[in-house]
Amino acid sequence: MTVTNELSPLLRRLRQKAGMTQEALAERAGVGVRTVRGLETGERADPRVTTVRLLADALRLAPEEREELLAAAIRRSGDGKPPDDSDESTGHVEPAAELPVPVVRETLVDVAEQLAQAVAARWQREEEQRQVHDPYPLPVCWRQVPEELTDHWANIRRLPAGDTRGPLDLSGRLDEIVGVYRRIPSGRLVVLGRSGSGKTILAVRFVLDHLKSRARTEAVPVIFSIGSWDPTAVTFRDWLTAQLTRDHPGLAAPGPGGSSLAAALVETGGVLPVLDGFDEIAGGLRRPALEALNATPLPLLLTSRPSEYAAAVAETDVLTSAAAVEVADLTLGDLAAYLPRTARKARGGDPAATAWDPVLSELRERPHSRAGANLTAVLTTPLMVTLARAVYSDTPDNDPAALLDTRRFSSPEDLEDHLLHNFTATVYRPRPEHRPGGRRAVDPERAQYWLGYLAHHLTRLDTPNLEWWRLGCGVRRPTRTLTTALVICLAIGLIDCVVGALFDSLGFQLADGVVAGLLSGLMFGIAYWFMVAAKDAAVEPSGVRMKLFGRAGKTMRRPLPRLMIGALCGLVFGGGYGFVRGVLNGVVHHVDLATSLGIGLGDGVLYGMVFVLGAGPTFGLLTLLETPLDIRSAVNPVDLLRTNFRTVATQFLVWGPTFGLLVGFGSEIVFEPMSAILGPLVWNVPSAIKLGVISGLGGGLGYALSLTAWGQWAVFARIWLPLTGRLPWSVVAFLEDAYQRGVLRQAGAVYQFRHARLQHHLARDYRATRDRPGPAEQLVEEQLMEEGKGVART
Repeated sequence: MTVTNELSPLLRRLRQKAGMTQEALAERAGVGVRTVRGLETGERADPRVTTVRLLADALRLAPEEREELLAAAIRRSGDGKPPDDSDESTGHVEPAAELPVPVVRETLVDVAEQLAQAVAARWQREEEQRQVHDPYPLPVCWRQVPEELTDHWANIRRLPAGDTRGPLDLSGRLDEIVGVYRRIPSGRLVVLGRSGSGKTILAVRFVLDHLKSRARTEAVPVIFSIGSWDPTAVTFRDWLTAQLTRDHPGLAAPGPGGSSLAAALVETGGVLPVLDGFDEIAGGLRRPALEALNATPLPLLLTSRPSEYAAAVAETDVLTSAAAVEVADLTLGDLAAYLPRTARKARGGDPAATAWDPVLSELRERPHSRAGANLTAVLTTPLMVTLARAVYSDTPDNDPAALLDTRRFSSPEDLEDHLLHNFTATVYRPRPEHRPGGRRAVDPERAQYWLGYLAHHLTRLDTPNLEWWRLGCGVRRPTRTLTTALVICLAIGLIDCVVGALFDSLGFQLADGVVAGLLSGLMFGIAYWFMVAAKDAAVEPSGVRMKLFGRAGKTMRRPLPRLMIGALCGLVFGGGYGFVRGVLNGVVHHVDLATSLGIGLGDGVLYGMVFVLGAGPTFGLLTLLETPLDIRSAVNPVDLLRTNFRTVATQFLVWGPTFGLLVGFGSEIVFEPMSAILGPLVWNVPSAIKLGVISGLGGGLGYALSLTAWGQWAVFARIWLPLTGRLPWSVVAFLEDAYQRGVLRQAGAVYQFRHARLQHHLARDYRATRDRPGPAEQLVEEQLMEEGKGVART
């Protein structure tokens, strides 16, 4: 019996058991009747997993039956016949022609399994870091939302025409979110909640619980911070693919049909998008974002604040086929059960008494008093409760009874600002356990200033994602270009002076170093402007690694285009360098201007040819050595930085010797025959060696600093921003320390602030501090004096 025949009778038996016709099943599942008929007769040998999942939802299968049906769909007969998806609801990525269909499908299932393991490990660590279970998770419950924020229940339940069954029971608690989601046939759920209500925590719990109960062939839930999506610039599926590739670089490896593994997973329904933070999308983009989500039938879970989602719905329509719930506020009973367990027991007297007892008594006995009403309004969200815990429970010297002082806090907003402001001061307070080798002590005021700059940087870029490779993007584009050019100018000028001094007099070499440095800075600055700054973009981290030994994998780019680009860059740089060098030599030797220009043109031609011979093959060789990252690689920000550094370092190790040798030998090859045309040329082996060494070191360094993500990190995060006092010298250590203290969180390859409210508060405080001349300059001076004593290495 063929594998196809395993699926056909199984589907027919399950449909008959449900008492449905083929037409009824097709209508409820949202697929074509021909699709159902083809699957039951065996004509369709390769159904999409998304299609089978829709059929399983429509049949309301038990978990065991559902897994059996999906498993039967994954196993294939191996005839290699591509599926005909013309009447299904979504597009299809053709499998690679050289691979049989079952191999392609099984490969994607294996990749999805590895992705699931990486996602589970990542969010498990993140949940532990946020102390969600200490002492226990705050109760997150939800309720139904107004009907105008949900689609028709017939669409949500995928009912056939004429079926008028009403709403589903979607009530539940944090640990029941997966069960609630699985009760929704459409697989589309919107979770609404005001700021700090626990939507992100709920999304994390959904992912972890879903992965625990996930069948091998089911989609992998992955959290995406949707606030960074611009639906007018990139399609939803392309954005999902880009985010997956950023957080899991190994998924950039080639997949079926030549597309990446990430694209294949998205297109085949292998990923269940958990879209966190719809409200963080720029105001003018929420309507096109909702329209784009309505254009795709992908199952998903979306979180948002109610007002922003309602405004987008009013402008266009609800999320198609999506149910919606709203997270409820915490109650006084929730606070009374949670806060005392986070505080130390009172010394002496009643051992059950804690510092929170007077506060809870006030809220319980006088809820309508001014102090009680203000505090009750604040402590209704998990965010504010956890901030109150950090400021008071975790700090024995602070008395939570101060929250009842109406002279200090006349409104709920004052209380919230107090908690937000004191959170960073609390987590950075000096601790007696700070010892050598332990967590480094950081001055709270400086930490707040640096965090404020980072928050301001994110606000300017209009994104919640703190990406280390974009830290320079907060600097104005002309300043970015000039800074990059200046650093390259100084670096190459220094290399030219040091290396050249081994061959020529120091005076001559100083002049040559100035020329080489200035010209290199100018050339690389121009290249940087047109390739990066003018586009107001950032240099993205490389998605490949360099493999010097052994057979490299399939490269991400073809060598020929890179060889041509390298040759063109070499021609521009060599021609410019030779021309300026020739003119200056003529001026030094008191030759008239016309002759100097002629010498410059001749040298420009010579050096242009030499650098073409060096740069073109070097770029091509680098491409041949590129190989995709391992598909199991799932990164955090520090891992991605280290991986990118290793790639750049290997590129430099290849670039330096290869480019140096090619330039050195190339000069010998070019200068000797050209002497017959241009006349006798002063050139010898030491000159060739000198040019090769300086070119190899200088060219590799200029490329690394201007056109790689790590190089831009070094220029701005390690030099410019610390030098101007906006960040500490040890940026990596500071960011990791902020993560350990709970100020930042990790979302794949990027950092984010613990909450958008905290980011906005710190950004506002930074702008206020920056506008006050005295304290800001004093803070910068102190930072430059003390932090400048030693620069920690990344």
